[in-house]
Amino acid sequence: MSETSYQQQALVGATGVEMIIALYDGAIRFLYRAMQCVEEGDVHGRRVAVKKVIDILMYLQARLRPDVGGVVAASLADFYATMFTMTLEASHLESKEQFEDVISFVRNVRDAWVVVARDPEAGRVLPRELRTREERFVPPVAESASDGEAVSRWLA
Repeated sequence: MSETSYQQQALVGATGVEMIIALYDGAIRFLYRAMQCVEEGDVHGRRVAVKKVIDILMYLQARLRPDVGGVVAASLADFYATMFTMTLEASHLESKEQFEDVISFVRNVRDAWVVVARDPEAGRVLPRELRTREERFVPPVAESASDGEAVSRWLA
């Protein structure tokens, strides 16, 4: 089984938050690859790795929902823009140290997502395209009505 197939299989059944964590993991992996290319003097390899990091950051930023996420979404937008700039600057300067800084920052936010992944309510605020099929269609929740009857409410 190829590495790509293995990675795809590993994401089968993942929640939306777990998929976000996987995107962060991918960005970190490509940042390490870019850093390795700097050490080896591989300009083409560095550019390919940096493009993949930029693609991941742009994907994450494009899916932010300020109408739902408010201040958190705005902070993440600023974070992604800063990481975008720092990654391009590290590549331009061929700076291992600056790539290490970006890795450190991305890893910190990734670790925060790991904490979020432990919260079962977290998936409900994700954009629909980042939710799994099961997360898109949350089953009805029974609530007590004032007269004692159970009432069904869809949480979509």
